[in-house]
Amino acid sequence: MQAKDKCLAALVILCWGLNFVVIKWGLEGIPPLLLGALRFIGVVFPAILLVPKPTIPWRWLLAYGGAISLGQFAFLFSAMKFGMPAGMASLVLQSQVVFTLLFAMIWLGERWQPHHWIALPLAGAGLYLIATHGQGNLTLLGFMLTLCASACWGLGNVINRQIGLRYQTSLPSLIAWGGVVPILPFLALSWLFEGPELIVHSLQHFSWKGLLCVLYLSLVATWLGYGLWGRLLMRYPVAQVAPLSLLVPCVGMVTAAILLDEHPTPLQWLGSALVLLGFLVHLLGGRLDLSKPLTRA
Repeated sequence: MQAKDKCLAALVILCWGLNFVVIKWGLEGIPPLLLGALRFIGVVFPAILLVPKPTIPWRWLLAYGGAISLGQFAFLFSAMKFGMPAGMASLVLQSQVVFTLLFAMIWLGERWQPHHWIALPLAGAGLYLIATHGQGNLTLLGFMLTLCASACWGLGNVINRQIGLRYQTSLPSLIAWGGVVPILPFLALSWLFEGPELIVHSLQHFSWKGLLCVLYLSLVATWLGYGLWGRLLMRYPVAQVAPLSLLVPCVGMVTAAILLDEHPTPLQWLGSALVLLGFLVHLLGGRLDLSKPLTRA
């Protein structure tokens, strides 16, 4: 990888890692479902006026936007509002790897490889330690909602793969038009669960900090992050680019410790290490054929 592209990869990792701290800041003045609506309004406009609709049927666009955009972020923002620390959210959300494998096996008929049977128990043990040893800085509700967000991300990955196999489309068009899907549902859910009074109060007292958080989530984390990541995937093999995503929770946990004063317990750190090890085996284990016997030189 060229030095310039290494810098771009580092920028993406920093943007996505810091994303979770920004969400926490945004939730200080904006309820989670309203924040989701504002994020995707920022993603869509004015991009939708400049980017053509992807050449896929509406049912696939609705499925993609419903899973990746609405489901993932409705659960994630709610989780972080109800007791999920930013640093831990950045890590637990990566369990989308597990759900992607499960959904691919169920709906696409993909078979698990031998290294998957090593990776998933490692990640599962790590998630168990994280969930059961929070000592008050992590709630069960927040943890479960984050797992729901991960499941929606995993489902979206499978839908995205189906779209890629059936149709030719561009990443910018999918981001822009997929972002249209969740706006009205987010607003409706916010009206139903958060109430019109809280919505009006939040908008009337909308601060510069809230505006900057929304702009970061929509422009930096979404457009800049996914745009640069897509460029890297076009220029280099997936096996070379994908493992870099493991650095996102590392940045997320460090920035949360510095900026939000979050400090995981020792067992949570151990659980985090097991989760990352499991994901590393998942990403890199395919290079080893565990079914072949070892031979002597």
